[in-house]
Formats: sequence, structure tokens, C-alpha cells
Amino acid sequence: MALLDYDDLFKTIEELVLHHSPSGVESEIDQLLMSRFAAMGVEAWMDGAGNAIAKIPGRNKDRAIAITAHKDEIGAIVKSISDFGQLQVRKLGGAFPWVYGEGVVDLLGDNKTINGILSFGSRHVSHESPQKSQQGDKALEWENAWVETKCTLAELEEAGIRPGTRMVVGKHRKHPIRLKDYIASYTLDNKASVAILLALAETVKNPAADTYLVASAKEEVGAIGAVYFTQRQRLDALIALEICPLAPEYPIVDGSAPVLLSQDGYGIYDEDLNGEIRQVADKLNIPIQLAAIAGFGSDASIAMKFGHVGRAACLSFPTQNTHGYEIAHLGAIAHCAEILRAYCELGNGD
Repeated sequence: MALLDYDDLFKTIEELVLHHSPSGVESEIDQLLMSRFAAMGVEAWMDGAGNAIAKIPGRNKDRAIAITAHKDEIGAIVKSISDFGQLQVRKLGGAFPWVYGEGVVDLLGDNKTINGILSFGSRHVSHESPQKSQQGDKALEWENAWVETKCTLAELEEAGIRPGTRMVVGKHRKHPIRLKDYIASYTLDNKASVAILLALAETVKNPAADTYLVASAKEEVGAIGAVYFTQRQRLDALIALEICPLAPEYPIVDGSAPVLLSQDGYGIYDEDLNGEIRQVADKLNIPIQLAAIAGFGSDASIAMKFGHVGRAACLSFPTQNTHGYEIAHLGAIAHCAEILRAYCELGNGD
């Protein structure tokens, strides 16, 4: 029997998606996660880097593993504010303005959230207008876009909108949709992986080793949360949960089979740990895909590159339109949860 019912999984991901969490301003989702952990009766806390951590005591207190899923999302950050209530913004993580398109964005002010419109300028223009070149000559960049608020400077100040304020896609545009057994949404990277963490917190009761479930902070801007955590906590293994980009250059097919990475842009993963995960998947009769990819990094590969962990792996689910309006098979997400639950219970795949 599957660990996660597709309908329940969709609802959990939807709830997570609708809790904003741009890198460094993640309190909205933190409150939800801590409430969920408390309801499950698991030990949980926030650390100094903003990670939300749940610990499940293991049979062997001398060993410890961690499973991470970053809770932050890409977006933009306010650079400057004009006298007319227009905001210049720059990317936060791997965000591109043309992915979001013109439309409602939410500005997370210190005092309240306000709406704005990500704007690119009118189409009915000639070469005398700078945006004419974006109709065919060059890609749209953040420097060519702005956020229109129609607010006065006093109103923006009252809301706490300032340089450094985070911008994300408006909540009314964020609602996921169901395409048969697929979910389509902004920020599946990495809210779908956080849904797996919640499932593990609820179902893993007696793991082989002390198990830390880490909803990591600020991954999109350098895996800051994971680096902080792994520098302070001795671990025998670290497994990151992630999306995996679907692209012609990679031997990955869409569907319900998870992907286990051998290499990414930060280096290689541990072959022995990968072998243990593959053994568990084989025992569960869950097909698993293997890939080496570029232009990508995870909590696990970055922590291993810094020498904080000796063994790291990345288990992921195939995803279309990564860092955009993403599409993933609910079965692949559920299978990641099943594999990791069994791995936690078995320990080293024996």
C-alpha cells in the first residue's frame, strides 16, 4: 500500500505552496511546519539558520542520518523604489521574469503584504520605446521589468516595503492544478519535497539511527541552512530531496519513477550510499532512474563539497519546467517517500 494517497498528497503540497517562503523570509511556512510537527508529537525546533528540524530517535544512538528538503522558494528582491510607487527588483535564486509573466505578485512587507503587478511595458510601441527589442530581439531581463504598486511612498513605508523586501508570485496565481496523476504548480521546488518530509515525520517511528528531518532554509541562495546544520551535527549520511529537471540532454523519462543522482554541478554523490538506496528501492519493486546532471546543486552535494558530510545522496522526482510552472507525477513524489521510509527503518539497506 502506498505511503501517500494522491489526493492527500496534492492537498498537502497545495497548502505548502500557498505559504510563501522566499529565501530568508520563511516565517510563514515555518509556522505551518512547526504546527504540523507538534500535532504529530515529534520533537522539533528551529535552529539559528532558520531550519525547521524534526528528530526521530533511532535504535542505534551512535549513528545519525539527515533527510533534507529545502522550504525556501525563488523570487525577487526589491532593489529600489521610485517616487511613483514603481519598484525595481532583482532575482532571488534562479528566477527569470519571463517565467512569471506579467501579473500579480505579492510583496512581503515588514508590516503587511501588498499586491503589485510585474510589468514589462506596452506592446503597441515602436523602436523609440526600449521594450520594443524584447518583442523579438533579446530576452527579457529583470532590469527591463518593474513592479507597479500604485502606492505612494508613505503607503509603501507604512507597509514596510523597502530595499530588501521579497517578491513572490501572488497567492491567487499559485494554486496548483491536477492533470490526471500529475500536479502542476509554482514552487514544487521544493514544497513537494517538504510534503515528503511531513509524511516521514508521521510514519517513521523506530528508525535504525537517529533521524533528522530538516526543512532547510535559504537553499536557493547557497544552501545556507544545510551548511549551517551539517557543520554542527555529526552525520553518517545526508540525503537531499529535490526536483530533477526533465530535458533532452538527460536520460530521464517523465512519470512515477524517482531519480537518483550520481553527479551534479557541485560534484559527485557517494556511490555506496546510492547503492544502499537502490537496494531498498529494489526490495520495494520501485523502479529508479539514474542520472548525472549539470546546472544543479542540492543541500547534499554542497554540504559534501564543503566537507561537512562524508556520504551524501540526492533522491528526486522528474519535473518539467523547473524554476517555473512545474509539473511532476504524484507517484514519483510518493515513491520517494516510500523508499526513504524503508531506508530509515532498515538503516543501511540490509
